[in-house]
Formats: sequence, structure tokens, C-alpha cells
Amino acid sequence: MYKRIIQDSIDYIEDSLKTELSAQELSDRAGYSLFHYYRVFQTAVGLPVMQYVLRRRLLNAIYEISLGSKMIDVALQYGFETHGGFYKAFVREFGCTPTQYLTKYKAKKPYRINIFKEEHVMVSHKKATEILRNWGMEKEGVSDIYYEGTGNRNESAYYVGDEYVLKFSANLGKLKSHITISKALENVGLHAATPVITASGEEYVADGELYFCLTKRLAGQQMKPKAMYEDASAEQARFVGEVIGQLSLALANVEALVEEVNIYERVTGWAIPQLTGKFNGAEKVFAEYEREFGKLYDALPKQVIHRDPNPGNIILSGDKWGFIDFELSENNVRIFDPCYAATAILSESFEKGNDDKLAKWIQIYKNIVYGYDDVVRLTEEEKRALPYVVISNQLLALAWFAGQEKFAQTYETNKKMTEWLVKVFDELRIV
Repeated sequence: MYKRIIQDSIDYIEDSLKTELSAQELSDRAGYSLFHYYRVFQTAVGLPVMQYVLRRRLLNAIYEISLGSKMIDVALQYGFETHGGFYKAFVREFGCTPTQYLTKYKAKKPYRINIFKEEHVMVSHKKATEILRNWGMEKEGVSDIYYEGTGNRNESAYYVGDEYVLKFSANLGKLKSHITISKALENVGLHAATPVITASGEEYVADGELYFCLTKRLAGQQMKPKAMYEDASAEQARFVGEVIGQLSLALANVEALVEEVNIYERVTGWAIPQLTGKFNGAEKVFAEYEREFGKLYDALPKQVIHRDPNPGNIILSGDKWGFIDFELSENNVRIFDPCYAATAILSESFEKGNDDKLAKWIQIYKNIVYGYDDVVRLTEEEKRALPYVVISNQLLALAWFAGQEKFAQTYETNKKMTEWLVKVFDELRIV
């Protein structure tokens, strides 16, 4: 019941960001005492209500500034009395000036938060600092993490100083999977973000409904999708395939409690029914998918996989490399990972009508597969299944993005991508 009331507050706040808002007004609308409203709002959202209002104002303001509006005009519209007041509030909240933010990151239109449609965890820098007392690191600086490829902010982790990352989740199972897999990979000589033990000897701590884990920060740089299109694209793509292959070999020996996923059943039973009639040219491929992939599926090798090996989750440092973020790991067909890496590169670089770039991506995809094959040795069934797994990635992503405002732009990009992949389906075959 209280979540519905808080969702109503969230919607009201979003519609009223350019007007005066007070915690008393919001608690009166909710029908709660002010004290109870503060407690319930923070439980549902993760931030005190007025800090949440401030953050939403700042995010909307910086987006309007990125479109060309004057900073002072936007600041006044969102309730800041002076340019200096806006500037100081922004620096306190994001750890950098508005100009630095726009230089480093791509400001996007803030999506409306819906606490019913997704796990939405908001942890303030102050709260993170309090949690860090468990490791005796409360004096270390806490800062936001942004993905280099997209400019999107990581909503489930913070940098702590220069050497650590604080991860948080309401899903203990996912956090434990990350811990188990990271430790197993480190034991076989791969770089992974393993947990730092608390002062009391624990790998993670609980606080209310949230769980926190401090990990080492892997030194190095995230791989960038655009680097795949440069002069050495074939070598870069082949390298990506090889390191995912090495990861695959290591994960084959990992014992972790992860979800077992049958992507054939998930696509045919859920994604295709959701997407039928929503984009062009798919019916023929849907029919072939159900007929041919169904014949191959049972013979495909299955094991623990990363599930999200996009370039941003591959860290390079000199001649060393490693992977981060195993919260989504599952037991699935092993060729899911190289196929996912290829489609992640396409998603972050897709330009409809740029035939030269799209043709180059097909070669990137094939070289990722060739590199992977050099390490794991694909079976004949896997080689025939590759185009179907690529399409599986897209259909599952589309069905999940559909109807979520947060991913409206991503959905449209992936819809165009899927239509193109359907068009060039035969070129995805590896012989």
C-alpha cells in the first residue's frame, strides 16, 4: 500500500519541479504525519524526500542547459535564487561543476521513476559514507560512476577514493553471485573485483532492505565501442572474442547458485508474443527461429556465463585484462556472451543508413566469434546457432525495454537494430 502512495508522491514531484515544494505539503497529500512520511519515502526510494526533490531539479536543469538554455535562467526556473546557489548545490550533489559534468558526460532527459516496474535503489553519498564505517573507510571520498561508452550513471555503485567500489542492491542473491564468481576468477589468475572484508570479517553488510559490498577497483580503462571501428578493428574484435573465451573457460568450472535460463523457451514463450506485429520483416525469421533453433538448442553447451560482457565491463591495463559486474550471471548457452558483446557494440554505435559502418560491424561480429572459437572451439551446432542467439539477444532486450519510459530511446534504437539484423540475418551465419 505505501509504495502506491509514494509512487503518487514521485509523480507529483515530477510534475511540480518548477514550483515550490515542501515535505509538509507532500506528507499532507500522502495522508501521513511528517515524521512517518520521511521514513516511508526513504524506505521506498533510498533518499530523504527533499534531497530527492533537489536531485530531480538538478538533473532536469542540467539537461535543459545541455540543450542550450542559459544556466541562470534554468536555475531560477527550478527554484534557485541565484546562479551561485545552483552552482554550489550541483557541486555538492555530483562532485563536479555543471561545466565539468557536461564536458565529461552526456546529459539525458531524466526518465520518470516507477518503483513498481524496476528495482530502483537510490543511496546518497552521505548514506554511502555511513556504510563505509564497516570497513573503517568513512573518510574516503565517494563519487559517482559513469560508463565511458554511453555517459550513463551507474545507479548501483559508487567509487570510494581511487581504489575501491561500493556496490549496493536490494537483491542479495545477485550480490552473492558477483562475490562468488569474482573470487573464483581471481583464484585462477584473472583480474576480478573481489570483495574487501569488513572489520568484523564479513563480505557484505545489510542495512534495512539493502546489501552493500566493497570491492577492489580494477586498474585500467574500459574498452570503448568506437575503438572497434578504427584501423585495427579486426584485431580489436578478435581480442574481445579471445578474452571472452578465456572467461568462458574459467566460468565453466565455477560453482555458483545462478538462475538457469532457457533462452529458446523465453524467446518463443514471452518475447515473440510480445513483439509480434511491432516491427517489419520479422514473421519469416520468427518462424525459422522457432523451427531451426528449436532443433539445435538441446545440443548447445551450457554453463555459467557473464551475461553482460559489453565493452564497458572489460577492463584493460597494459597486458592485463579483467571483467567487472557479475550480478546478472546465469546458466545459459555459452555462446550467449560473445553474441551479446557484439550486439552491445552495435547498440552503442548504431546508425541506420550508414551502410559502411554497418558492414564493418558484421566483420566485428565475425571476428569476435573467430577469437572466441580460437579459445573454446565451437561445436558445429554452436556455429549454426550463432545467428539465432544474436536474434535472441535482441528480442529479449526489446521485450524488456518495451513500455519502460526509462528505456524509451534505447527501445527505439534496438527496434531499428533488430529490423536491420533481420534483414541481414543470412550474413550472420558462420561457415
